[in-house]
Amino acid sequence: MSNDIKIRKGLDIKLQGVAEKTVSTAPRSKKFAIKPTDFHGVTPKMVVKEGASVKAGEVIFFSKYSDSVKFVAPVSGTLTEIRRGAKRRILEVIIEADTEDTYVDHGSKDVSQMSGTEVKEHLLAGGCWPFIKQRPYDVIANPEEAPKAIFVSAMSTAPLSADVEFLLKDRMDDFKTGLEAIAKLTSGKTHVCYDAKGSGLFSGINGVALHKVSGPHPAGNVGVQIHHIDPINAGERVWVVGPEDVAIIGSFFRTGKFQADRMVALAGTEAPKNAYYTMRIGTNVHDVVGKISSSVRIISGNVLTGDHIANDGYVGYYANEITMIPEGKEHRMFGWLPFKDNHIPSMSRSSLSWLFPNKRYKVNTNLNGEERALVVTGEMEQVMPMDIFPMQLLKECMAANIEKMENLGIYEVAPEDFALIDYTNTSKIEAQSIIREALDLMIQEVG
Repeated sequence: MSNDIKIRKGLDIKLQGVAEKTVSTAPRSKKFAIKPTDFHGVTPKMVVKEGASVKAGEVIFFSKYSDSVKFVAPVSGTLTEIRRGAKRRILEVIIEADTEDTYVDHGSKDVSQMSGTEVKEHLLAGGCWPFIKQRPYDVIANPEEAPKAIFVSAMSTAPLSADVEFLLKDRMDDFKTGLEAIAKLTSGKTHVCYDAKGSGLFSGINGVALHKVSGPHPAGNVGVQIHHIDPINAGERVWVVGPEDVAIIGSFFRTGKFQADRMVALAGTEAPKNAYYTMRIGTNVHDVVGKISSSVRIISGNVLTGDHIANDGYVGYYANEITMIPEGKEHRMFGWLPFKDNHIPSMSRSSLSWLFPNKRYKVNTNLNGEERALVVTGEMEQVMPMDIFPMQLLKECMAANIEKMENLGIYEVAPEDFALIDYTNTSKIEAQSIIREALDLMIQEVG
């Protein structure tokens, strides 16, 4: 039996370019990349040198501060390049792929016959641990700690986001096996939250706590769901796993192989085709979409929280969406007038978009103004469905006041929970960046 959660605060941003529910297999890339920048707080220590041959599932690097957390190759091939940035920081590990993959075989396992410790050791050995992240701090989970609960958000409400039911409709056996495995990592409950308006694909799953969630974005954010089901207090840990990552974990236990395939939605008005593609983690974007004009922004992820990547860049480790929208390089003459080029979805009635609640808009990256020394009281609270004061929390984060940050709920939030504030707030401050820096400070000072 499921429990209902109704989210009332938030905003659904309706954009043109939703991916049609057709599936194609993306051309196999010649090159793939694992990007340490996808794993916040991880300092990589390389295991394999340039020029070495690797198998799919072979360890490429591990975390400097937790050597049991390993990161593995998504394909077999030759490690051709380690790209570095300032202070020799590793940015990308490039693998030139073989025509066909050969795998490291860890052997298939019967999850029902395994203990929690055995499940953990198998996940660590196979390179699947990076799929498990922790709240607070929104970083890869520490395998030495025990979570009070595990959450899986089997829904997404972000603009142009992939339909999770469509992603998993043919992978439910792997998804259920993965759930059974991760459930053994906690003595508490494993929670699965799904869309109340969906087809009910997840409603028949046994052995977990099910929750039907309804409401506008950010209802699909796992942080919002944790807040309404089992809030995090100081010293507590909650682990979260993405729904497709659960299926990859299930496949790993069933086959013994790290098969890093996922379905990715190609969305946005500038995409050559709005559809779903099956591809490997770390796929080269150019091999999927071809050559794209410099006037187009390519985003690994959704428009609110994704990363800007180049035309020859690589899909992020956790991304199940590639979004393509126009760059906002043109100045809007008299753009402040509500009837002039009215094409921006807004919460404010200064824009006439409120008269067309079901209209889908074509947007670009233009901020339509610079950062302002102006804060509108009550504005941020309209899109924050948590029992916290977002404006006050942001102020204390900027002041690095740890005690007040704790009192105002820093342990419950992640940068993605402030994405709508980035979009709607009059001051145009980078709220997600502020929260990320504050969380990093908490890791250093509190741990």
